[in-house]
Amino acid sequence: MEDIIKLMTFTNIKNFVIDNHLIGFVLTIIITFIVAKFVKKMLERGLAKVITPEERTNYQFFRHVLVALVYIVGFTAAIYNVPAFKAVGATVLAGAGVFALAISFASQQALSNIVSGVFIIIFKPFKIGDRITLKSSGNDGIIEDITLRHTVIRNYENRRVIVPNSIISNETITNSDYGDPRVCKHLVIGIGYDSDINLAKKIINEDCENHPFSIDNRTELDRQNNVPKVVVRVMQLGESSVDIKAWIWVSDQSKVLEMVSDLNQSIKKRFDESGILIPYPHRTLEISQAI
Repeated sequence: MEDIIKLMTFTNIKNFVIDNHLIGFVLTIIITFIVAKFVKKMLERGLAKVITPEERTNYQFFRHVLVALVYIVGFTAAIYNVPAFKAVGATVLAGAGVFALAISFASQQALSNIVSGVFIIIFKPFKIGDRITLKSSGNDGIIEDITLRHTVIRNYENRRVIVPNSIISNETITNSDYGDPRVCKHLVIGIGYDSDINLAKKIINEDCENHPFSIDNRTELDRQNNVPKVVVRVMQLGESSVDIKAWIWVSDQSKVLEMVSDLNQSIKKRFDESGILIPYPHRTLEISQAI
C-alpha cells in the first residue's frame, strides 16, 4: 500500500512537472544567468580596450543595458512557458487592483531613473572620469560608473556615493572637466604692513611661474603687451595684513591640490629668508574699570 502511495505521489509530481513545463522553466533561468554572465564578461574585456572617456561612458552604460535586457527576456520567457504561472498572474492582476496601483507608483521612480540615465548618456553633463561637485549636498569626487538606476561617485576618501539618476539629473553640478579642463586657481597670501610689498609680489610671481604645473594661458596680444604669465596684485588692506592675490592657470583640476601645497611651502620659506612676515591677527582690547 505504501509503495502504491509513493508511486502515485511520484506520478503526480512527475505529471505536474511535465504539464507545467517546470524543467524548461528551470533550464531557462539557468541559461539566462549563464548568458548574462558571459555577456557581462565579454563586454568588460571590450571595455578595457576603450580609450577616450566619452567612449568609455557610452560603452559601460550600454553594457548595463544589455545585461539587464538579457535578464528581462530570460525571466519573461521562463514565466511565459509555465501555464500555472500565467494563470496565477492573471488572477493576481484581475483581483489585486490596489496592489497593481502600488506597483505602478513604485515603478515610476525606477522608470524615471532609467530615463534620466539615458538622458545623461545622450547630453553628457558629465562622463566617467569627470571630477564633479553636487551643489545641494556638497558631495564631490570622480564619476566611476553610470548604471540604469544610479550614478556612482568615488569621493576623495575612496568612498562610493550612490546617487539615483533622477536626482543627479536635477542637480546643479560643478564639472571641473566639462569642455575646457583648465583651471584658474586663486592663491591669496597676507603679509605684514611693514613688509616689502614689491619683494613679496616678486617672490610669489617667481614661485608660481616656475612651478611645473603652472601653464601659460596668455593670448598673443597679452604677450605683446608684456602681461605676466602669473598675474599678482594687491587686493585688500585688511585689519592685520596686506592681502596679495595670484592667478595661476593649471591644465586640470587634479593638479591643483599638489600645486597649492608646494607653493604655500616654497613661498613661506622664501618669505622667512627675505624677512617678509605673515602676520597673526591683531586685536586691540580696551578694559574699562568700573568706579
